[in-house]
Amino acid sequence: MENPYVTLAQKYAKLFAEGRTFPCGGFEKLPMPPADGPTVLWFAPHPDDECISGGWALRLRKEGCNVIDVAVTLGSNKARQLGREAELKTACEYMNFGLEVSVPGVGLEHVTKKEREANPEEWQKKVDVIKGIIEKYQPAIIGVPHAGDWNGTHIGTHYVVEDAVRQLNYKCTFVETEFWGAMDKPNLMCELQPEDVAALMTGISFHIGEVSRNPYHLSLPGWMIDNVRRGGEIVGGQGGAVPDFTFAAIYYATKFENGEFKPFYEKGKMLSSEESLKDLLLK
Repeated sequence: MENPYVTLAQKYAKLFAEGRTFPCGGFEKLPMPPADGPTVLWFAPHPDDECISGGWALRLRKEGCNVIDVAVTLGSNKARQLGREAELKTACEYMNFGLEVSVPGVGLEHVTKKEREANPEEWQKKVDVIKGIIEKYQPAIIGVPHAGDWNGTHIGTHYVVEDAVRQLNYKCTFVETEFWGAMDKPNLMCELQPEDVAALMTGISFHIGEVSRNPYHLSLPGWMIDNVRRGGEIVGGQGGAVPDFTFAAIYYATKFENGEFKPFYEKGKMLSSEESLKDLLLK
């Protein structure tokens, strides 16, 4: 009997190789409804994170939310900061995201948990920048990497935003994302349609200086497929039925109110692409 899995694996490899020949950036912006819904601030630690971990933000934008990417940093390579900012602008334009750079041309620097502990006065200056952005836009939903997302800037971004929310005592829905480090106890898995995954891949491709050295946009579908395997158990419950999704992304959603974060639904949610993420997060 011929083994069909050999053919399948070969097709995966062929598609990945073909993807290396595809153009990066330069695509017409996605068609979207007017952004006249609630405001969403997505605090992305680096340029490209707005797309890599932005499946939830894309879904909300498709539902008419005013999604604004807040570029917390522009990376640590000073020679690339202006270039990365320019690439980010084109990526956000393609995605129909608004854009707010924490410090134009530079971004915040040393956004790490180590800096938070060692230099509280300098850290407070960063927190004040984030507080100013939150006060400017008054978002209904805020997105950040989770506190265990391995990369130092991802973790630092979590804490600088959390500190700002706590100091403002700002009432909002909080969506925690993952990329470098998986969450132990996520409570939300969102289905993404192939067109959504393609949009995220395309958005990442606008970061030409980054994907030219590592075409990580091409591996995004594999990650989204694996999220279904993992999310079916850790969001849906061990031993439970895995939903009939091909692609999905995993998150942890809470409400911040009266000085504390707390989940606003019991157990986990596995949200199909036919259901409203906006309604779930704003209930």
